[in-house]
Amino acid sequence: MNEHNGKLQWVFPDCELPPPGDSLLKGHESIIVLNMNNAPASIEMKLYFADREPVSLLPAIVEAERVRCFRLDHAQDMGGYVIPKETQYAVKLTSSVPVVVQYGRLDTRQQDMAFYTTMGLSV
Repeated sequence: MNEHNGKLQWVFPDCELPPPGDSLLKGHESIIVLNMNNAPASIEMKLYFADREPVSLLPAIVEAERVRCFRLDHAQDMGGYVIPKETQYAVKLTSSVPVVVQYGRLDTRQQDMAFYTTMGLSV
C-alpha cells in the first residue's frame, strides 16, 4: 500500500444534480475514485442537505489498483438512494485506504452545455 497516493477523506461541498435534459449527452454528476493500493478500498459516502437530515449510503468497494465511477444519478451506484435533482447538497467520502477522488458535473440545462471536474478537499 502506498499511503502517499491519496487520502482517507474527501469533501465536495457544491453538488446539485442537474436534470438529464434533451441533449444526446445526459446531465449528471459523478464521483471517480482511484485506488492505487494493493488492497480493496471500502468507500462510504454521506450526503448533507440544506433542508433535511444527512443520508449515509451503503458502503461500496473499489478493487485494488482500479478506478471506479459512481454516477450520482444512478441509484444502483448510490446504494439504492435516489438523490433529488436540482437540490443543493454536499458529499463526504471516506475510504478504508488512501484514494484519489474527483467530482464531475455535466449540465445540459442550456444549449451550450457545461462540464467541469474538480478535486475535493482532502483531509
